[in-house]
Amino acid sequence: MNYDEVKFPFIGITVQVDPVAFSIGSFHVYWYGLLIGAAMLLCGFLAVKHAKANKFSEDLVYDVLLVSLPSAIIGARLYYVLCEWSYYSQDLSRIFDTRSGGLAVYGGVMGAFLGTYIMCRIKKVPFSTVVDYCVVYIPLGQAIGRWGNFFNQECFGTTTTLPWGMTSEKISRYLATECPELDPSMPVHPTFLYESLCTITLFVILLLIRQSSNRKFDTTCAYMVLYGVVRFFIEGLRTDSLYIGSTNIRTSQLLSLILVFAGTIIVLISHWNEWEKLPLPVKEAPKAEAKAKA
Repeated sequence: MNYDEVKFPFIGITVQVDPVAFSIGSFHVYWYGLLIGAAMLLCGFLAVKHAKANKFSEDLVYDVLLVSLPSAIIGARLYYVLCEWSYYSQDLSRIFDTRSGGLAVYGGVMGAFLGTYIMCRIKKVPFSTVVDYCVVYIPLGQAIGRWGNFFNQECFGTTTTLPWGMTSEKISRYLATECPELDPSMPVHPTFLYESLCTITLFVILLLIRQSSNRKFDTTCAYMVLYGVVRFFIEGLRTDSLYIGSTNIRTSQLLSLILVFAGTIIVLISHWNEWEKLPLPVKEAPKAEAKAKA
């Protein structure tokens, strides 16, 4: 094991971390990938477990998983590659080297939404019903996946004197080379932790909204608005943001503002026009309900 010490100096805590969870011969399995895989499995398990109580089809959950998970991975990678095209264009083989890092949350979310939308059109099921049910589990997956950033010692913020500020040799080296305006000896904001705590809270909020709402897109728009707000402020603290071209505009902050605006407009239109949730077609309805109608 190649342990690094992550220190929280203001509270006197030191944690030894290794980005590699375990190895099989020369093949290393990283915590980052392991946590993302665990997040996917847990979200899928909960989506199936909650389906009957929410009058949703377990079979449809499996269909969504089969489409949205690979779509999310492709979208997350494509988004990152496009944002860092100046690097990847020099050697296109780098695009496929995902073990060296380079996945973006927003790209994953957009990929999952697009894949699910196409599947719904093909199967002729209401996209609003499917996405309002499934979107609940996205922030749960994000909350778990962000801990991979802790093991990699990445996605941290600027320096801070708050009690939970963290530091390590890797963080100090990064600040010294990439952020010369910051003191590399100072602790930094653990922004991965901020986002993890916020998204697990968002998961609970979305569960409550999904249970109580009878309007189309209420749950989806709640995710768009609340996560957009959370990400906008957290992104402002980060030292590794992706920027639009040579501007000082952070890509994720701009997308966050678009999400907040679009989510607000859609939910207002939905309530103004009284868009009620659409039932699933009988062939896609929960088995017990379908049998009752037979």
